[in-house]
Amino acid sequence: MFLISKIFWLIAQPLSFSFFAVISGLLASAAGWRRIGALIGGVGALVLFVTLFTTAGPYALQALEDRFPRPAPPTSLSCVIVLGGAFENEVTAGRGGIELNQAADRFIETVRLAKRYPEARILVSGGDGSISGAYSGDAHASKAFFDAFEIADNRVIREEDSRTTFENARYTKDLLAANGLAQCALVTSAYHIPRSVALFRANDIGVLPWPTDFRTSGKVQLGFDFTQPSLNAQLTTTAAKEWTGLVAYYLLGRTRTVLPAP
Repeated sequence: MFLISKIFWLIAQPLSFSFFAVISGLLASAAGWRRIGALIGGVGALVLFVTLFTTAGPYALQALEDRFPRPAPPTSLSCVIVLGGAFENEVTAGRGGIELNQAADRFIETVRLAKRYPEARILVSGGDGSISGAYSGDAHASKAFFDAFEIADNRVIREEDSRTTFENARYTKDLLAANGLAQCALVTSAYHIPRSVALFRANDIGVLPWPTDFRTSGKVQLGFDFTQPSLNAQLTTTAAKEWTGLVAYYLLGRTRTVLPAP
């Protein structure tokens, strides 16, 4: 299932879909199926236009980010679960050091919470999610990161086997039970909170959703936008992946609802 989902997304993400649709349309036209070719190519061109030159993607992403507002800081916190996806493990493997990507806020926010709640344990969930499986995951990479911020290693629990959000929740459940932890803050990107919460709830894990790494301003309106096509494409791809994941997990019976309530 993991490999199938990776291959599917390589083809189905907006820019790839547009490319393959246009190529398929040209091939169909060359084979004499001109109407079919024009229809397929037109769909690809339309998806490409919406991806690059409208706010449809950012708007869809904003809807996910707005679903779970950040809660008021509790008086105490027993543990913090942070989901992987913030380390550039391939780059780190090649160059050394600590290399973070756009989701770095996940771990920066975790450090902030660790400093504010010194009694809290930290559970890092994230193995190697690449197709090759040739790199260390975020749980392993986080050791050097937390060491740099003087977070004691005995506070950190590492789950190094998960490759997907579904596995994050499933494998974390056992570690929480083994360490007697419950009602943890769940730190991940704001757009990723709905899917993560849905999966954790499906595994009967109570969490306090703690969104970070916001990608939109919160004021996006639907319309045309010709000023930042590359950013629109990036946000549309992220939104499409999350909404696809929400629907797919529900259809597969892995969550109880498509979009969980706060």
